[in-house]
Amino acid sequence: MTIAPTHNYPSFRFSIAPMMEWSDRHCRYFWRLLTKNALLYTEMVTTGALLNNSDVERFLKFNSEEHPLALQLGGSNPDELARCAAMAQQWGYDEVNLNCGCPSDRVQEGKIGAVLMTEPELVAQCVSAMQAECDIPVTVKHRIGVDDQDEYNDLQRFVKVVSEAGCERFIVHARKAWLKGLSPKENRDIPPLNYERVVQLKQEHTALDIVINGGITTLSQCCALLSQLDGVMIGREAYHNPYLLAGVDVELYGSDNRPPITRDAALEQFVAYCRGQIAAGQKLHHMSRHILGLYAGEYGARTFRRYITERANQPGASADVLLDARDAMGRNDRVNQI
Repeated sequence: MTIAPTHNYPSFRFSIAPMMEWSDRHCRYFWRLLTKNALLYTEMVTTGALLNNSDVERFLKFNSEEHPLALQLGGSNPDELARCAAMAQQWGYDEVNLNCGCPSDRVQEGKIGAVLMTEPELVAQCVSAMQAECDIPVTVKHRIGVDDQDEYNDLQRFVKVVSEAGCERFIVHARKAWLKGLSPKENRDIPPLNYERVVQLKQEHTALDIVINGGITTLSQCCALLSQLDGVMIGREAYHNPYLLAGVDVELYGSDNRPPITRDAALEQFVAYCRGQIAAGQKLHHMSRHILGLYAGEYGARTFRRYITERANQPGASADVLLDARDAMGRNDRVNQI
């Protein structure tokens, strides 16, 4: 199903999740080549990293092409989060998001992530303090439950308390989090998905924007969910199969930019970006690792990935490695065989 290009849809209609060690500025630039409309998120940045580090550019720098762009923060101290929200606005971010969904042991110790779902009043204080220091939207990303606190009434209470503090958009990962007994990786797969609970949340809070996350891998899934919710967020699929994003603008935002950018054109534009970054001192492998899935499902995709993996981290590697990897795929040979 393709949406007719007559609506002015909000950016959060489709977004790409914050993913540690993946959604850095190089990765986001690449994604932006494929979709002009999707809302992008940074990796989670802790308040301590911003407030106790003289090199905040390391965490906050982004390419102007990345807009619309949200900064995700990890923290639980209202004053510290307020200061960081002000920084987000000063640096030009379009949204600041509070992480209440990460289940890792490391962030639990600092009262960051999913553990905050057990303290909705504290989250409300954080949101209120953040909103007092910035004019951009303050949003919250969370789970449908945590440990034994996983009844719908628990989720309902969390959203009610936090929304009364002024939060108008909730990004809901449709799985509960087990803080003890499951690793962060297992928490992404083992707790069952419960989309119905997120839909019920929207039905009972019609004035709020409810965005769903978790297990979404196709644009047809997105379309079905958007008939009941305000937005969809995908994560790992965007990283492993990024060309999925090339259909987002037409199918989900009603753009009349047809046809979408080709894989080859996206690669060539990213090569130009890499050349500029290398000239500024960056290493190719810091950027090339994000495009390994560009030709997923295509003839020669494995060769493309292997060629880059073996060569991009060599001293002095140039962006031409990416073009050579494409040439090594042997697609012309495949066409001739057919």
